Amino acid sequence: MASIAQAIRMALHVGETQLGVQDIFGEDVGPPLGGVFTCTQGLEKAWNSPLDERGIIGMAMGLALAEQKPVAEIQFVDYIFNTIDLMKLAGNTCWTTNGEFNIDMVVMSPTGSGVHGSVYHSHSFESIATHMPGWKVIIVSNPLDAYGLLISAIKDPNPVLFMYPKALIRTQTDDVIPGAPKDQKELSKMIDAPLGDRSQWKPEWPKTEVMEIPIGRAKKYTSGDKLTVISYGRTLPLAVNAARKINENRGSEDIEVMDLRTIYPYDWDAIKTSVEKTGRVLVVNEDTEVTNFGEHLIRRIANDCFYHLQAPPKLLAGANTPGVGLAWTLEQVQVPQEDSIEKAMTELLSLEA
Repeated sequence: MASIAQAIRMALHVGETQLGVQDIFGEDVGPPLGGVFTCTQGLEKAWNSPLDERGIIGMAMGLALAEQKPVAEIQFVDYIFNTIDLMKLAGNTCWTTNGEFNIDMVVMSPTGSGVHGSVYHSHSFESIATHMPGWKVIIVSNPLDAYGLLISAIKDPNPVLFMYPKALIRTQTDDVIPGAPKDQKELSKMIDAPLGDRSQWKPEWPKTEVMEIPIGRAKKYTSGDKLTVISYGRTLPLAVNAARKINENRGSEDIEVMDLRTIYPYDWDAIKTSVEKTGRVLVVNEDTEVTNFGEHLIRRIANDCFYHLQAPPKLLAGANTPGVGLAWTLEQVQVPQEDSIEKAMTELLSLEA
């Protein structure tokens, strides 16, 4: 079983050996560190850039226009805000050139709270990212999706923003990446760099498959007929745990939890089918609540599923504050936790139609 960090590393190795990726770069991405979260350890094409996010995005755009296939990393998504004008250009280039030029690049970045990152290491970006037409936007919640969706992102001819929650980077699940060892210790021995001197170390890469997970396809974790819960990233496993607890206590399958996985394009057919079945919907994420991406989903649900609704749709999101507090007690109340998600689910289930 791999962690998200190991899954990203193995997907990038597939990219550099089989999919034409020549440059994997960003701040501390190359040796000796291999990424602040070790997501790029041991990769042959990884190199360190200057501490300049605009330079990183600009370099990636230039390489893509020269028909390369770069993967650039912004060390924390909090640092991506000063590159928005360049990212808008990357997103609109295909449209403004009438399809003559594609920007074939991937930007990956860790996102969200959960590691006591405070003001400069806890932001979310997906709502703003969806305001940049031309980009595909991914947020994963587990290692298998990280592997399959990153490979899909690399193969996509358009710019793709691939985000992974900082709080889940060491998370392991029962899913096994095809070709990777099931035993975590064996995998770690093969591809995790040792502590201390790494100058002579080289990874022993497992022969993993070029496994793609389609961009724009949601995944259902629990089934139910009374409430639809739409989430992704850090809050997804919290929502799954809360739903399973409520379902068990009620002795019935009431709550359907869906991992959106791709924020744009998103799986509208899956959302519509579920909401029309349950009549109640809760959207959970940790981005700040004002102009939250979940508000767009709720607007579309209200437009297209209005006569199926049995209760007002609800958004549970991060507090509208400039940042997330350093103290654990502040972070607990500023972004959704399992208890607040369980409370919101229970309240929606109790509303009379």
